[in-house]
Amino acid sequence: MGRGLLEVHLVDAKGLAGNDFLGKLDPYVVVQYRSQERKSSTARDEGRNPSWNEVFKFQISSTAANVQHKLIFRILDHDNLSSDDFLGEASINVTDLISIGMENGTSELKPAKYSVVAADNSYHGEIRVGITFTAAKVEEDGGQVGGWMHSFRD
Repeated sequence: MGRGLLEVHLVDAKGLAGNDFLGKLDPYVVVQYRSQERKSSTARDEGRNPSWNEVFKFQISSTAANVQHKLIFRILDHDNLSSDDFLGEASINVTDLISIGMENGTSELKPAKYSVVAADNSYHGEIRVGITFTAAKVEEDGGQVGGWMHSFRD
């Protein structure tokens, strides 16, 4: 497939479902691409409609052409007195985005809404995310590009 940089712009979420002991949510997002994970800040006191406006970067390096490239967004509620509660997740297939970026040098998905679902696939709100892929520049022979040597005699 190719090599490059995947930039994920985590914008916000709306209508997140979940119950907290004290009645308010402090959501954060764990973004995963294969074995790479990034964690957002916790949106304190923003409840069911948090805003993050954060960018995460993932290195893409894949030689297999038939591999599915997927981003997973796990949304959790931060709790001080107990383990964090799972609110739901969204997944985005970025295989085509990476393919187009390899051909054109870059490709972009403008911020769009994706459904957040619970383990039973029930709707639990939506998350807004934008994604950009930029292909890594690779030199064909690994050597210097261009240039020539001029020699002359006196």
